Amino acid sequence: MTKSCYLSIFLALFSTFWLCVNSHFDYKDALTKSIIFLEAQRSGKLPPDHRPPWRGDSALDDGKEAGVDLVGGYYDAGDNVKYGFPMAFTVTTMAWAAYFYEHEIKDAGELNNLLAGIRWGTDYFLKASLQQNRLFVQVGDPKMDHQCWMKPECMKTPRTVLEINQNRPGTEVAAETAAALAASSIVFRKVDHAYAETLVSRAKMLFQFAEEHQGTFDGACPFYCSHSGYNDELLWGASWLYIATKDPLYLQYVNEESTSAVVNEFSWDLKYAGAQVLLSQLYWEGQKELHMFQQQADGYICAVHPDSPYRQPFMTPGGLIHFRDGANSQYVTSTAFLFSVYSDLLARHNVQVICGEKTLTHTDLMCFAKQEMNYLLGHNPAHRSIMVGFGHNPPLHAHHRGASIPVTAKTEDVTCGMSFALWFNTDAPNPNELTGAILGGPDRADVFIDSRMNSSYTEPCTYINSLAIGVLAKLAHKAKHHEL
Repeated sequence: MTKSCYLSIFLALFSTFWLCVNSHFDYKDALTKSIIFLEAQRSGKLPPDHRPPWRGDSALDDGKEAGVDLVGGYYDAGDNVKYGFPMAFTVTTMAWAAYFYEHEIKDAGELNNLLAGIRWGTDYFLKASLQQNRLFVQVGDPKMDHQCWMKPECMKTPRTVLEINQNRPGTEVAAETAAALAASSIVFRKVDHAYAETLVSRAKMLFQFAEEHQGTFDGACPFYCSHSGYNDELLWGASWLYIATKDPLYLQYVNEESTSAVVNEFSWDLKYAGAQVLLSQLYWEGQKELHMFQQQADGYICAVHPDSPYRQPFMTPGGLIHFRDGANSQYVTSTAFLFSVYSDLLARHNVQVICGEKTLTHTDLMCFAKQEMNYLLGHNPAHRSIMVGFGHNPPLHAHHRGASIPVTAKTEDVTCGMSFALWFNTDAPNPNELTGAILGGPDRADVFIDSRMNSSYTEPCTYINSLAIGVLAKLAHKAKHHEL
C-alpha cells in the first residue's frame, strides 16, 4: 500500500473521530428553539405565553361545516392544512422524547414547554375522536391551499374536513393517533392523572377502531400517501398501549398478531424501527418474549450505521444520511433519535450490536447520532446552519407562508394570484424569523439553496423538529456536565 493510501485512511479515521469528539454547539439553545418552532405551527386560539411574536389566532371556525369543534392542532409544514396523520406522529415522537429523556429535558428547563406542546396536540385529537369509529383526520383543502400564499391568520381557502369511519376506514391514521394518545398519557400521568386516563381511554377506543375496521388511508394523497401500509402503525400503536396500560392483551397482539420487518428508515410513514427500539427496552428489562424485536432493532442499526458492512442508505460526501430530496432532514433527525435511544439502552444493559465482523458499541451509535445533528447545526461542507435563527449563516428564506408575510401586510384585497407575486416570488428574507425550524436540508451533493421557491431545501416540518428534541436534550445535558 502506498504512503498516500495510508495517509488517506488516517485522515478519514481522524475526520470521523473529529466529527464526533470536537464539534460542539449550544445544544440547549437549539433544543429551546426547536420547541419554539413547534409553537409557531399551532393553529387555533393561541395562549398568552405563546412565544413567536408574529403569530396570531387562526382557523377559529375549523370543523364548523361538519358541526364539530376542530379548532386547534398543528399545521404540518409551510402551508395551512391540518393533516392528522403527520400531526399524530409529531405528537407521538414529542411524547417519546419526554418519556425517555425526561431528566435531560427537565435539566434544560424545557419540560413544561414540551408538555404544553404535546397537550396542544392531544387536546385536538380528543376533539377529533369524540364518537366511536369516527375520527376527523384533516382540515383544509390541500389543492386550494397550495394555490394561495396566505398566512394562516388571513387565509381565504376552504376549511374542508375529512373523516374516517367504519365505512371509510383509515387504519394508519387511527392507529397513529392511538399511539400519540397512549404515549402522551405516560408523560402526563405524573402531572395530571385524570387527563392521562382520558388520553389512554381514547387511545384504546381508536386502536380498536383501527384493528376492527382495517383499510388503507389515502385521503391525504398526494401529500401524505401511506406507502408502507398499516401493519407498522398497528404494531406501533399496540406497543405504546402496552407500555401505557400494561394490559397483556396488547402484549399478546404484539407477539401473536402483529407484523414486523427489518427496515432502514423511521418516518411518519414507516414505524417498524421505532417500535422495535421501543420494544427492545422492554426486552432488556426482562420481557424475553420480545427478543425478535430486539434482533430486528439490531438489524436496523446494521442497515444504517456507516461503519456497518450492511449499510444501505446513501451518505453524502459531507457525512449526512440521505434518503430522498424533499424534507430529507426528517430522516436525519429520526435516525439520530433512534440511534441516541438505542445507544442509551446498549450502555444501560452493557451490550453491543454485531454487524457481521463489525461490532458497534453504544459510543459508536451516539457518535453517529451527534455527527448527524451537528451537520444540521452547522458542521457541514457549507459551514452553515440548517436551523433558522441558530448558529452561523442560518437560512433566511424558509418556505413558510406565515414567516414570509409581514405582520402589518394588508391582505383584504389580495387575490391568491397576487399573494405569490407579493410574498413568494421574492428574494427578500422572511420578515418573521421562523425560530428553530430545521428546514428540508441539502441534496445528495451537500448543496443547500436558501430559496423560498425551492421547497425541497427550505420547507420545515413539525416531525423534523419533534424527532430532534430528545437527542438535542441528551447532547445539551452531556455538554452541561462535560461528558462530551
